[in-house]
Amino acid sequence: MKALFFTREFPPYVYGGAGVHVEYLAGELSKLMEIEVRAFGDQDIASNSLSVKGFPFENSAFDNSNDKLKAIFKTLSTCLSMNSDEIDADIVHCHTWYSHFAGIMAKLCYGVPLVITTHSLEPLRPWKREQLGRGYDASSWIEKAAIEMADVLIAVSEETKEDVFKHFDVDESKIEVVYNGIDLKEYVVVSETSVLDEYGIDKSKSYVLFVGRITRQKGIIHLVNAIKYIDEDIQVILCAGAPDTPEIAMEMEDSVKEASKTRDNIIWIDKMLDKKDIIQLYSHADVFCCPSIYEPFGIINIEAMACETAVVASAVGGIKEVVVEGETGLLINLEQQKSAPFEPVNPDQFSRDLAEGVNKVIDNKELQLKMAKNGRTRVEEFFDWEAIAKQTEAIYKSLIDKK
Repeated sequence: MKALFFTREFPPYVYGGAGVHVEYLAGELSKLMEIEVRAFGDQDIASNSLSVKGFPFENSAFDNSNDKLKAIFKTLSTCLSMNSDEIDADIVHCHTWYSHFAGIMAKLCYGVPLVITTHSLEPLRPWKREQLGRGYDASSWIEKAAIEMADVLIAVSEETKEDVFKHFDVDESKIEVVYNGIDLKEYVVVSETSVLDEYGIDKSKSYVLFVGRITRQKGIIHLVNAIKYIDEDIQVILCAGAPDTPEIAMEMEDSVKEASKTRDNIIWIDKMLDKKDIIQLYSHADVFCCPSIYEPFGIINIEAMACETAVVASAVGGIKEVVVEGETGLLINLEQQKSAPFEPVNPDQFSRDLAEGVNKVIDNKELQLKMAKNGRTRVEEFFDWEAIAKQTEAIYKSLIDKK
């Protein structure tokens, strides 16, 4: 059996949870079958069971296009290019809407069964219009077409499965739930502190950590607004880069400046660090905070839990299936607006509640230690890539048998 992955992200070009998922799933599946990856980029990797080829995203043909539409046009162009090489796989597996048009063309032109993992859903990310303009209508159409014609859908959580049913016309028999995973050998507590030294983090004092992109979805602005309610002795480490738009980048900068007027222990690392550096930050953090307003799964939470860090996270989406309230962390209730853009009804209250959760865990070292140990145990029991790869292999085999 051979599977072909279509993906926007693959190392060294990974900036989000979907890219992490594809990297590790491809690696683990390649122990069970032949895996070919076609990604946005310039990769050129070949081994016995895993090959990776990059297809350029940049295209001068769109230099004069509307700035917000360039990404859509380049995405469609890249997806067509990804189909230019003959496809001899038994299964095509797409990850995120960026690759869905490639999957549509592969199914139609080559007759290959199509599997789609729903890492997120466009109807639940209306803030993408800030980034894409009318291109958001195009990305939503592409996603809908791909999801409704897929032979199998893989949802990364039970809540994501329910969201699929709400927003798309999909037969229940075509959808499976397979959680994200983690490399349990890589994500472990480390003693090294070179990254803390490099960025001036005081090792003698507690800190709360955020890791993620600067986007509405990740809720980072709500955490920055919570800083004024976090105990003043607690350091706040914001490992945040890759802003969606210049506007949210400016909002982030202004919010951090405002918060820094009353305290000098906010450290903003405004770039995406590599895994080894992030693992150091997880390992020494007292609390990891995930203030997302939309999160189908939230792979960053299991990264933190694997490194024995207590979690304070918003009670949305798949996070509720990852973090166990009172055992591996605290879940912060988030009353959201019923219509787009799904922001908190009371943003200041949400920020206050995030801060209260952070303060509670750091003030109670016994609770913090319990959550840290329970988090590692939970990850080991439920989120191992080896088991997830076997689940995925079984889905492929079932689909081929039906064909």
